[in-house]
Amino acid sequence: MLDHSIFLHILIHSFTTTVKGIKIKAMKTARYLFLLTAITGFAIPALSQNQEPMSFFVTSVGGGDGANLGGMAGADAYCAVLADAAGSDKTSWRAYLSQAPSGGLPLVNARDRIGSGPWYNANGVAIAWDLDGLHEDQNNIRKPTAVDENGELVNGVGDQPNQHDILTGSDSKGRLVAGNAINTTCNNWTSNSDGSAMLGHHDRLGGANASWNSVHSSRGCGQENLVATGGAGLFFCFATD
Repeated sequence: MLDHSIFLHILIHSFTTTVKGIKIKAMKTARYLFLLTAITGFAIPALSQNQEPMSFFVTSVGGGDGANLGGMAGADAYCAVLADAAGSDKTSWRAYLSQAPSGGLPLVNARDRIGSGPWYNANGVAIAWDLDGLHEDQNNIRKPTAVDENGELVNGVGDQPNQHDILTGSDSKGRLVAGNAINTTCNNWTSNSDGSAMLGHHDRLGGANASWNSVHSSRGCGQENLVATGGAGLFFCFATD
């Protein structure tokens, strides 16, 4: 759906005609349509256009083993499986997760592994144009737009059960949050018991801040611990191709 301002711009110019050498612009028509939209709440159908393919989603379900995702590789594979099941043609999917330097593994920042954008949800709605916009208050990550791979809303504050806690292990800029692997990333996404992980809120509600990727730590890494604070072991997936 086109933004109102863009639609009106197109509409006005589309209705510009020439009658006996005099240009007549349908300003009143555009104003009436905009007013009708504002009053009734009905959207004006956009001009025919191809929907952008999905390149961002929240996992519809977690892996079921708490924050043990099989490491970064397992999380990436899970993103690909869900995307494929939803009919996506994209093949290169990355979980939005940071990794701590531990046990021979290097430090990895979530922002450095998801491509450069732009990203669109399963309904063709733009989420962010680039990395800077994604990690500033220029993104479009909110409950109505941070949907799952099927384009369905993900439960948030006010829903039963609330599942707005999203695994990230990251700070608000998309970099590994300070701390060790066990207490920031549930031992680099391999623990389903001891430790904790940094969480974001896809609906940007109910926390100490309105961050989508860095609000509070989990109570633990087990499935019950994640559920206890309003989660289900869900995470963000981004396409890099």
